[in-house]
Amino acid sequence: MKLMTDTTWRKLITDEMSSRRETWDDVVQCTLSDSELYTKFDDGYGGSSGKPFTLWTQHRVYYPVVYDGAEWCDSVARNPCDEAKTHSGSE
Repeated sequence: MKLMTDTTWRKLITDEMSSRRETWDDVVQCTLSDSELYTKFDDGYGGSSGKPFTLWTQHRVYYPVVYDGAEWCDSVARNPCDEAKTHSGSE
């Protein structure tokens, strides 16, 4: 039996922003509306449910990641730098 794990992109993006020392005040543009940011979806395994998006801040680009149906937010530097991007997803 699959457990439902309802979340929103607002929460998942906020978690990723926090790990990068950014906040919503840093957002330049987002492809999601306010309503879509707060739309609940099941981020657990089985199939992707969250709406695709891209979000830009002055320093990073945020985007959705899915592996075996589990969804979360990841980000990369917006400009060239020495930060190597680790693999998204898992093995």
